Amino acid sequence: MSKAKKLLARLLKRPNDFTFEELITLLGHFGYYETRSGKTSGSRVIFINSTQDYIRLHKPHPRNILKPYQINSLILDLKERNLI
Repeated sequence: MSKAKKLLARLLKRPNDFTFEELITLLGHFGYYETRSGKTSGSRVIFINSTQDYIRLHKPHPRNILKPYQINSLILDLKERNLI
């Protein structure tokens, strides 16, 4: 099983310790890359792909662990885009 498939399977289990780095790796598999909205973006992060489709969320802090609502939102976004 590839790393991306393992990360997707892990995400779908809605773990309490899914990291932002794991998210970057997983979304990279789907063709998304991280971008920020200028100097005043703060913790807001946008992941965008080649078709200008985007996924927007707040970078978790102070810990690097995604919150449950972020995981649920991410799963919903991926399902709406027929990626999972």
